[in-house]
Amino acid sequence: MAALTKLETDWWIELENTYIQRIAQRKDLYAKHGDAVLGWLPGSELACKELMEMVLQFICARYPHYFSLVDRRVLQNRILGVEQDIRSKHPLEILLDNVPEDFGVMLRDETTGNYFLRAGVICSALGWNVGTKIGLQLHQIHGPVPDYREKMQFSMDRCRGSWGLEVGQPLYMPKGDPHEKLRLSQDPNLQLEDCYLRVDWQTLRRLPLSGAIVFNFKALFTPVTELRDEPGVPALVTKVLKEGNKNILEYKSTWHVEHVVLPKLGEWAKEQEENGLVPSDWEVATLDDSPWYQNWQEKWHRQQGF
Repeated sequence: MAALTKLETDWWIELENTYIQRIAQRKDLYAKHGDAVLGWLPGSELACKELMEMVLQFICARYPHYFSLVDRRVLQNRILGVEQDIRSKHPLEILLDNVPEDFGVMLRDETTGNYFLRAGVICSALGWNVGTKIGLQLHQIHGPVPDYREKMQFSMDRCRGSWGLEVGQPLYMPKGDPHEKLRLSQDPNLQLEDCYLRVDWQTLRRLPLSGAIVFNFKALFTPVTELRDEPGVPALVTKVLKEGNKNILEYKSTWHVEHVVLPKLGEWAKEQEENGLVPSDWEVATLDDSPWYQNWQEKWHRQQGF
């Protein structure tokens, strides 16, 4: 249920057209939930400062028309129209104010050699939060995930993209959140237009000075209706939902939208065969250029307006 790829460092931090809304949403979550979404433990200071500096240097180089550093201390954010002294707050708070990504900082314990979550700003967690996981090892953090130790622990030391199906766009959903109730039943009035494919792109890299390993997360929501013209995707998602690991699917809680999504996916898969988007006899399997579908550039260009 996770796709592993090599990180292209030029695309480490990407900005979306939801930037302004997402930054506002993340700051609001921090104001409401405090150390449940942003926290740090003693000993993480160097790693957090190093992470902030690396991220700010990256976005200033990658998006020079939007960001710049004056005298190496004042960040100019021309999207939001603000300037900020990067020494005025904790480094993770500076990142929260300017970068719509989640970061988890893992540091090595010198006695055991194991890595522990020592700091993080994570606003896109489903069913957990920083406050309950800080100080734990990676396998402890993923304890509730079915088959994690047997099938995913080794893979988690790389990059991955995990996914799920949601009603609406729930970014942050701790245990007990009202949105969880939507997963307990199949609403007969649920509309296809309210169903979204959520993909969490997760990357990791080692910081050269502190030796910390940093996970960064980004949740992206795509309307399920977008899958209709993506060759092979409806059939592939159908296969996973019908034949995938039952424990994982139950953990992801896809059942609450399947009564709406599955019939449409089947209809679109047949439509794609009839229209020649996929061969009529193709064996449904992971796409050859996963996660890219055939001719994705054409659709992307069309959505960008050229």
